[in-house]
Parts: sequence; structure tokens; C-alpha cells
Amino acid sequence: MSTEETKKQQQVDQVFYTQTTEEVLQNLDTTVNGLTEAEAKKRLAEYGSNELDEGKKTTTFQKILAQFKDLMIIVLIAAAAISALVPNAEGHREWVDALIILAVVIINAIMGVIQENKAEQAIEALKEMSTPNANVLRDGHNITVNSHDLVPGDIVLLEAGDVVPADMRLIELSTLKIEEAALTGESVPVDKELVVLNDSEVGIGDRVNMAFANSNVTYGRGKGVVAYTGMNTEVGKIANMLANADETETPLKRNLNQLGKFLTYAILLIAVIMFFVGTLLNGRGVVEMLLTSISLAVAAIPEGLPAIVTIILALGTQVMAKRNAMIRKLPAVETLGATDIIASDKTGTLTLNQMTVEKLYVDRQVYDKTGTIPTDTLAVKIMNYANDSRFDKEGKIVGDPTETALIQFGLDLGFDVREEVKKEPRVADLPFDSDRKLMSTVHELADGRFLVAVKGAPDVLLNRVSQILIDGQTLPMDEAEKEQILSANKNMAKQALRVLGTAYKLIDAVPSQLVSEELENDLIFAGLIGMIDPERPEAAGAVKVAKSAGIRPIMITGDHKDTAEAIAGRLGIIEPGDDAAVLTGAELNLMSDAEFAANITNYSVYARVSPEHKVRIVKAWQQAGKVVAMTGDGVNDAPSLKQADIGIGMGITGTEVSKGASDMVLADDNFATIVVAVEEGRKVFSNIQKAIQYLMAANLGEVLVLFIATLLGWDTLLPIHLLWINLVTDTFPAIALGMEPAEGNLMARKPRGKNSNFFSGGVMSSIIYQGILEGATVLFVYWSAIKWPAHTALNMVGLSAAELYDLQHADALTMAFATLGLMQLFHAFNVKSVHQSLFTVGFFKNKSFNYAILLSFVLMMGIIIIPGLNDLFKVTHLDAYQWAIVTGASFAIIPAVEIVKFIQRRMGKV
Repeated sequence: MSTEETKKQQQVDQVFYTQTTEEVLQNLDTTVNGLTEAEAKKRLAEYGSNELDEGKKTTTFQKILAQFKDLMIIVLIAAAAISALVPNAEGHREWVDALIILAVVIINAIMGVIQENKAEQAIEALKEMSTPNANVLRDGHNITVNSHDLVPGDIVLLEAGDVVPADMRLIELSTLKIEEAALTGESVPVDKELVVLNDSEVGIGDRVNMAFANSNVTYGRGKGVVAYTGMNTEVGKIANMLANADETETPLKRNLNQLGKFLTYAILLIAVIMFFVGTLLNGRGVVEMLLTSISLAVAAIPEGLPAIVTIILALGTQVMAKRNAMIRKLPAVETLGATDIIASDKTGTLTLNQMTVEKLYVDRQVYDKTGTIPTDTLAVKIMNYANDSRFDKEGKIVGDPTETALIQFGLDLGFDVREEVKKEPRVADLPFDSDRKLMSTVHELADGRFLVAVKGAPDVLLNRVSQILIDGQTLPMDEAEKEQILSANKNMAKQALRVLGTAYKLIDAVPSQLVSEELENDLIFAGLIGMIDPERPEAAGAVKVAKSAGIRPIMITGDHKDTAEAIAGRLGIIEPGDDAAVLTGAELNLMSDAEFAANITNYSVYARVSPEHKVRIVKAWQQAGKVVAMTGDGVNDAPSLKQADIGIGMGITGTEVSKGASDMVLADDNFATIVVAVEEGRKVFSNIQKAIQYLMAANLGEVLVLFIATLLGWDTLLPIHLLWINLVTDTFPAIALGMEPAEGNLMARKPRGKNSNFFSGGVMSSIIYQGILEGATVLFVYWSAIKWPAHTALNMVGLSAAELYDLQHADALTMAFATLGLMQLFHAFNVKSVHQSLFTVGFFKNKSFNYAILLSFVLMMGIIIIPGLNDLFKVTHLDAYQWAIVTGASFAIIPAVEIVKFIQRRMGKV
């Protein structure tokens, strides 16, 4: 490492918030007057531009190639190639089969690329957040420079409304407040202080002497020295985590890969067995059996499955969109259904992200917002007067969230500060100061005196009061009164309320010099105000539903431990007061990965955490075999959103960075919407299972018919028959099954587990016995048609024995073809539920399904009934007797499956 690189790394490794101002300036080799232009240019070349790296980008061609890596797709392409290149027993190549298969593959790839192009633009969004300009001191002069040109050692001036351009150690400030919610998740702006922190492991939210890139100055002004730029800032670290985050394999992708492998091995095995049986036992030719085996293999592949799965997922996204869950990546629909853990941010998702007055202590009593609060109390006037909030042109309250909450509380009680200050205007003030923790305003009264309104920290305020207002009377403040006030303050704090005290006094004249020692002493105590960002009213119910569905809700927040614990207790995430279930970021730092993994089930609330902690928590649950959904709205949430199996961004309060890293975005920022989406995801998985069960049972039936018929020397079905059945009776009903409504007990079931697949839950056994039923029924109909031909055929005069046999064989083939097609349509009704009776689920509740069955029936019957088409498909017209056999045999699948389901339910198999 070169000398310059060593110096640069040493600067990056500095922990500036543990150093004094003098040490910081010395270690950054700068002064309070800033760098010279020459030195700034030198450092810019040394440290690089103050912007984020681009990261690797995937080209459209790479995205297209990626769509063809799945085993299922490779098998389909191989099947298309075999169909096109290898002649069948009649010497013809199946070009139609090949074109249909390729069309399905191409459509699937196009839809995949479209979804990928909607994928995250997280780092680009981070770059767009950067402030374009910064006010800096260069050569002792205040100049404006592009923020990209900032370097470590630059002195930057900050004031309200600015976006912090880099990570800085503050060296001067005046009532500086910075909103860091995007980084920490804490909704209240941070009061910055010029202190030296002793703990080098302190979390971002507690580094009160630092200002971080992309945070917003909401109040006051300050001066800081640039400590880190570009990728070395906290935002840069997040960008780096995004770029290097592991791409988690979705359950859907994993299941489809498993299905592809299973089909590949099963089809190859059947083809090999069929080849050797035909050549060794039946004495057929090698070429003939090779072509027959290949035809069987191609017929066994459900070529429409990828498209059907994609369509079912797309239909799921439409339903979710109507319920405020916007899906950005199709597999996320199904992944939601597998969710074991919902790791939710607190602010804005579980809470309203809006500070609200919850309790008021006046006249020795605590009043709750849901009760009757006295409207004439002086405490309400003081909290509105000692307030810097304002109203914009639209009448919206603008300012610090704590102060706007006080104004809104006053309005709710009928106290409109806009009208009151017209009668009692503010004539002077002492702004809030983080050292004295008080704010005061002076108002001129109608009688010529002046009202001093003071609000601030209760413990500080009590040291400044000498009297107390009780029921309109001013009484001396004694120790008993103080103890009662402090007790009320403590009780509110235990409930995670942010408590402010109010006091006042009347003076005859405004002092010539406004100093705290004179203006804020000998006060009269008026009351306490307890505020909190309250939980969403529907959140507790959603948490309860999630728990009943076997899903564990977890709160991960940058807020304080007490606040997180109180909200989690009120929502039912933990038992109220269960301190052991809460883990802070500082405590997590002391745990090894192994120790944390061993104890992860003990914790349901994580407080005061950093972005690295969030990723670590998500990974720990994933390593425990759980499917994790993670919500978030800030820049700090982006890495964990990307790491999670399903990242859920916030549509209203979320940054573009968090939305970009998400698989799903909540249009209403509501935790309850996640639970609704989980239900829809479970329904989608269930419906995909139904479609697969339907397709696989049908294909198994076809394979058994061909396999056994070949062994017996029968010619039951032609390739064109299989193609038409797969096209007509497979596709439309399978898609319609994807639109089945959710079964009633869907959210009473436990999560299916990360290792479950499309064949779990009794689907595999259902495919096997139902496929056998279909195949056996078709073979029986074919055999019976040969054994006991229709009387009309026997009575035909003038036909030779060979002609009569051909006619009987044609009738038998047609009956087998019609039986197979109709049986699959009847069987689609069975698949409406894997285990529930069709009479419970309902025959005709799904209109789309009914129309699909009707359309498939018309297309199936058309080629048998319509003259000309039957010749093209090599089938004959059937008489009433033959149609009765076909219809009865086809319908028999419904009572047969109903009997099996009934036995399974009685035996407790389901």
C-alpha cells in the first residue's frame, strides 16, 4: 500500500465522534477557516469525487440469457429441438409441436425481462438524493461549490433547509436539529450537541456530534468539518451493501427448478424403460422404439406450465394492486405465501409516523386523549405559544413534528393559535437550546403586561418553577407537588411517551436583554404533555391475524428501546413489559454470529439498530430456515430489503432507494396490507399447486396410456391427438384454476416451510392416483370399444373384415381421444381443492373457470363433430351409444376422486 493510500485508509478508520474538535481538525489536517483551493484540488485527486459508485449493471442481453438458465426451460427447448429435427414413425417432423413450445419459452422470457427491467435502481436513486451544492470555507472565504467536489477537511456551513452534503463532525452549532429518519428510522429530528462521545460503538442515531450525508437540517444552523465523502459515508456504506447483497433464491424459483429436475429424470427414466421393453421384450425395431420413446418424452412435458405459472402470478399482482400492494417482481407474489417472519419497521408501518399528544397532566390529574380533557387549561395555550410551527398556504401545519403535534392538539380542543396570537402577539423569544433544554416566547397581553410561555424538559423546568397552577389558583410549589409531577412524568415515560413540561409567568416589561437566568426563572408550573407516534388502529388486528397464521411479526427500528418496547407491547408483538424480548443494536454488537443464531428466537423487537444490524437479523432468520419479509422506508432499510426473501417498501413515506430495493411496495404504508398480501400469496401458491396437479395428472394419464398401449401393441392415440388435448384441455382450465378464490381456512394454516414444494401437502399422491385413474379409464374405454364394438358397425353390410376392423379401431381411437379430453375437463373440478369436497368448494363459484371449461369443451367436441375437422384429426363420428360410454367413463373421475378425498379426511390424512 502506498503512502497516500495508507494515509487515506487511516482517515477512513478514524472515529471522529470520540475526538475533541481540536483532535478532529488536527487529524484531518485542516483549520476552522477551511482548506486552500490548492489543497482541496489535491485532496479531490487523492480521495476522489464525493459521489457514489455506479455499481455493476446488467445488460438487456444478459437479462435475456438469464431467462434460459432454468432447467425447465432447457428441457422445453430440447423437446422443441427433438420435435423439429427427429421424424416420427410416419416420417414426419412435428413442426407444430416445436413452434408451440418455442412460443411458450419466448413469451416466458419476454415477461421475465420486462419484470427485470423494473428491478431496483437503488444506487442510482441514492445518487439522485445527493445535494448539488454546499456552502464551504475555502481560503477563509464562504463560497458555494458542487457537493461532488467536497473533500475531507472542508469546513461546511449548515442552516435550516439544507441537505447535508457529506458525513461531518460538527464543530459549531446553534439549536441545530437534523432529521435523519431515512438513515435511522427515528421520526423525530435529532438535537445536535458539541459533546465528545466515549463509546466507539455508539449507533448512528446516538452520534449527536455528527451530521450525515443526505439528512435534512430542519432547525438552526451549524458548522462542520467533512470527515467522510463518497462511498466512505454512511450512505456510501449502504450503497456498498446493496451492490454486494446476496441474491436470494425465491421459493417459486426453487420449486420450479425442483419440478424441472423431477420431470427431466422421470421422463428420461420412462423413455429408457419403454425403449428397452419394446426392443427386448416385444421385438420391435431399435429406430421405431427410439422414435416412440422420444414422442412419449415430448408428450410428458407440460410445455405450457411456465406460461401458466407466469399468468397466475400476473393475475395475483392485479388482485394485490387493488388491495394496495404493488408487486415489482412477479415471484414475490408466491414468496409472500411462504412467509414465516415479517420483520417490520416501526415508524410509518406499524405507527402513523405522526407525533400525537396522548396524555395531559394538569390540576394534579392525568387526562387521556380518549377522555374528556379540559379545554380552558393554560397548558394548552403555553404549548401553542412556545412553538415555532407555522401554517402554509394550504393550511397545513409545518415544522418540527413535536411542535406540530402540539398545534394540532390545540386545534382539536378548539384553540386556534392563529387567532390567539393576533390578540396576544409574540414580541420576543428565547429559542430552544440543547444545553438548557427550554424554549420561551413573550406575548403582549391586552392589559399591557406580558406573558412568558415556557416549554421544555420536565426535570429542567421544575428547577425553574416556584409556584403551581391548580384549578385556576396559584399555589406555592413544594416537594410533595414536585414528587407528584415527577411521578406522572415517570409513568408517562414508561409508556414510551415523549414528555414536555409547560410553565409561565407574567411580567410588566420585556427585559432589555433576553437571558435565560432572568426570563426563565420564578415560573408557574402549568402541566405536562405526553406525546407518541401512535400505532395504526388496524395494526394490532393484523398482528393477531399474522400470529394465527403461524407468522411471527418482528419489529426492527432505529428508535429508542423504551419506545419500541411500548409500541410492540401495545400491538401484541410481545407481552407488555417483556424487556427480555427486546434487543438493542449495542447488545447485538456484543454477540457473535453463532451466539446470535442460537438465541434469535428469543427476540421479537430490535431497537436502536443500524443498517448492518438489519441485514444481520434478516440473514440469521434465513439461516434458521425461515422465509423473511422485511419492510422499510428509509435509505437505511435498503440493504436488508434486498437481502430479505421479500422486500417490502413504503409507497407514501418511502424513499426511492427503499422502493428500488423492494419486491413489493405498499401504496398505503400499512402493516395490515402485508397480511392481506400474504393471504393472496398463499392463495396464489395454492392455485399454482392446483394447476400443476391438474397438468401433471393429465400428463401422467397420457404417458400411461401410451406406455401400456405400446407394450400391448395397441395404437390408442396419435401425436396430433396429444397435442390438441394439451393445447385445449390443459391450458384454459389450468389458467382458470389460478383464479380460484381462497379456501376458507387458508389463513388458519401454518406457513408451509422453506423446504416445501409444489408436490407437498398431498399433491404428489393425488397426481399419482388421479393420473393412474385417467390412464386406466382411457385404456378400458379403448379395450371395450375393440372388444364390444357398436352395433351399427357390426351391422354395416358390404365391408370386408379388414375394413370392419379399421372402422372399429377408428371408433375405439376416437372414443379413447374423447374420453381423455372430457375426463380432463371433469377432473378440473376435482382439483378446485386438493382435499376438500367439491360440494364444499362449490361447482360454479368461479365464473372464469366455468367459461374456460365451456370453451375447452366446445373446441374438443368441435373436431369430432364438425365435418372436415374430424378427417384432419383422423377421428370418426360417434353414435349415442358410444357417446354414453365416453360421457359416463369421463364423469366417473369425479365420484372416484370424491371417495378418495372422503377416506383421506376420515383417516385424518389432511
